[in-house]
Amino acid sequence: MLMTVVLIVVGLSLAAYVFGRSRALVVSNGKIGSLHSRPVYHGLYSAVWTSIVGLTVFVALVAGLSYLIDNQLYASLPENVKSLPHIQQERIVIDAKQMAMGNRVTAAFEDNILDARRQTAELYSRWNTFRNWTIAIASIGLAALAFFYTYRQLAQRLRTRNRFEHIVQAVLMISAAIAILTTVGILFSLIGETLIFFSKIDWRIDKFLFGTRWTPLAGVFEGNLDEDSVGAVPLFAGTFLITIIAMLVAVPVGLMSAIYLSEYASQSVRSWGKPLLELLAGIPTVVYGFFAAITVAPMFRGFGESIGFSVASESALAAGIVMGIMIIPFISSLSDDVINAVPQSLRDGSYGIGATQAETITNVVLPAALPGIVSAILLGVSRAVGETMIVVMAAGQGANLTFNPLEAVTTVTVQIVALITGDTEADTAAGPAFALGFTLFCITLALNMVALRVVNKYRERYE
Repeated sequence: MLMTVVLIVVGLSLAAYVFGRSRALVVSNGKIGSLHSRPVYHGLYSAVWTSIVGLTVFVALVAGLSYLIDNQLYASLPENVKSLPHIQQERIVIDAKQMAMGNRVTAAFEDNILDARRQTAELYSRWNTFRNWTIAIASIGLAALAFFYTYRQLAQRLRTRNRFEHIVQAVLMISAAIAILTTVGILFSLIGETLIFFSKIDWRIDKFLFGTRWTPLAGVFEGNLDEDSVGAVPLFAGTFLITIIAMLVAVPVGLMSAIYLSEYASQSVRSWGKPLLELLAGIPTVVYGFFAAITVAPMFRGFGESIGFSVASESALAAGIVMGIMIIPFISSLSDDVINAVPQSLRDGSYGIGATQAETITNVVLPAALPGIVSAILLGVSRAVGETMIVVMAAGQGANLTFNPLEAVTTVTVQIVALITGDTEADTAAGPAFALGFTLFCITLALNMVALRVVNKYRERYE
């Protein structure tokens, strides 16, 4: 039903555009030059106001009424259910919603909990019907009201173009504010959960940052966290080890391929070479993980055994090399674009004073493209640090403090996923995950700041 409401509001907006444009032609008495704004702006002005009013009311009511209904559902639970842990209450409410929507629920509970779930489902069905009709009447009604109000407002000297541009500017400003506020919200949520986590280990931040034992769920069933079991050093060591291996593969290959495609390759070679290289970016990471686990890792293990080295079945070397192959198109494509953006006049000036093509590339083109190349490398580093699937399938999930690329290691992101998606209670398992995420955020921010200082120091400026 809610999707139908959205479609009706969109339909009203299209109708507002058509009728608003027609209204402008009517009030102009056939003389379009007498209008302050062109008829298309009259239609856009009416359509934008109709859609803004309708969709804003729709979103506000969906969010507000859903929140109120959830509170009512939890408040209406029987006393024997309210005494259960919150995660079990949440499961009962979720199952009740599924039952109310006609979906099959297979979870088995005691008879009294089944009765509570059935009653909650009936209550949710009544409240959900009321919510849907309220949203439909309010959204469609106010959208129609905005349609008729703006339609009657249209006149010859109405500055619809100016008003439409102000609306667009406000929408763009709100969109930018939402992006910024979302980032701030994520940051504050990370900080809040991280502080809660550190309070549970008696603020022994040193144990987390410098400890070498990572078993955060050792005491989870007793409801506590052992401060000696949350040492994150093995995780960050594994993350940096795999990232370094990946970048040792991706940066030289990606940068050299970009230089060749932009400076040396003919147009025919470039026309098929660059799209073929960029196809690597479209391969799902799970495919790379299968390739690393089934092909690359056994190959390295067999080769290592043939020369007397012990190579783990899941090694950092296999995961890092395959991850580097995955990152090559990101670095290559971005570097190629920034190299091509260097003005041709700089190359011609270098050739004019007798420099060779290699000298021109080394002394003129690459310094001019340095900021873009550093940005491409940073994007590759971020991609490597945040990769999960390849590490899970090719490097393992055990926290192992080693700098030997032939051994199995794990990364921060893999452990975050393992903690969040586990069967343990979210309040206990999420703390270490948020702490890892916040620490990784700080490290990434520091790397970006260092990269900006390097770029500003060595950037070549041309008049």
